[in-house]
Amino acid sequence: MKSTTQLFGQFQNQDIHLYTLENDNGMLVKMMDFGATITSITIPGKDDKPVSIACGFDSFDEYFADVYKANAPYFGCTVGRYCSQIKDAKFSLNGVDYQLAANCGDNNLHGGMIGFDKKIWKAKPIGGVGKVGVVFTLISDDMEEGFPGTVKAEVTIELSNDNELILNYKAVSDRDTPLSMTNHTYFNLSGFERSVERFKVQVLSNKRLLSDDTGACLGEVTDVTDTLEDLRNGRIIKDVHESIGDGFEHFYLFDYAEETLSKVARVSDEQSGRTLEVYSTEPCMLFYTGKYTSNELQRSESEKYGKYQGFCCETHRWPNGPNISGSPKSITKAGEEFKSTTVFKLRF
Repeated sequence: MKSTTQLFGQFQNQDIHLYTLENDNGMLVKMMDFGATITSITIPGKDDKPVSIACGFDSFDEYFADVYKANAPYFGCTVGRYCSQIKDAKFSLNGVDYQLAANCGDNNLHGGMIGFDKKIWKAKPIGGVGKVGVVFTLISDDMEEGFPGTVKAEVTIELSNDNELILNYKAVSDRDTPLSMTNHTYFNLSGFERSVERFKVQVLSNKRLLSDDTGACLGEVTDVTDTLEDLRNGRIIKDVHESIGDGFEHFYLFDYAEETLSKVARVSDEQSGRTLEVYSTEPCMLFYTGKYTSNELQRSESEKYGKYQGFCCETHRWPNGPNISGSPKSITKAGEEFKSTTVFKLRF
């Protein structure tokens, strides 16, 4: 196993670095310290030719192209301080009302205008037995983007020889504050030869958190047992798309009582024989099939993105959790450690 570091670009007169992790099986993961962002995942294909399976770009400047900024798909980044939408861009905590930026209609999305995905993180490559990685750290100041408390955040991204991408999140705040971090990587197990509609998805939950017409959740939970949105036994994505007349943007809920690392989802591409298994300690996962991704986005002529060209398994706390009574650990207390782990395990 090995890791390398190289200059990737500049942002506001600061150097941006690209970190490449490689395991003994030929799997490579590239990430940059801007947004603690995964820019590329490749695995060996036929004749050991690298196959790209994650949306991203090979140059830093492409993340600032007009089409990317207008579409804002958040390819591969670390999202925070609170991911997904907060209704009406506001919440109350300890008797105080807090106003956030309305950057998604009237709602707040993914931490606001300059969330964790648009920050330069400090990065430190690390090594261990059977894995290599990078520790990214960030300090988010009190009232940054309207959120109370100075937060010291950390995300460690590691690649193992078992073809696991391991994401460990930690954070501590000096004031009570909403915290929910996730990774926003879009996967395509076919190497972008086919849309994700051909894949089979399994999500180990029969409960969905419903969204209103603005895309925000209000706390209403529905039982999807024996419906087409019940994915526990696996379904072809296209079949569900056709039934609901839309793509997936579904929040599935898991048993959070133990907070242990558990298998929550599996996506497979039967034609290539590749699968992605998802394990997490989190109580919720957004399964999203890229229905808003612009068709103008691409890494190259042979790797074009667009609608249904990538899926996300975003594990996190409940969306709009600060406004939903009883949502599990949406608020991290002062001095308490926020902890979260998600593992993406590839089989190829």
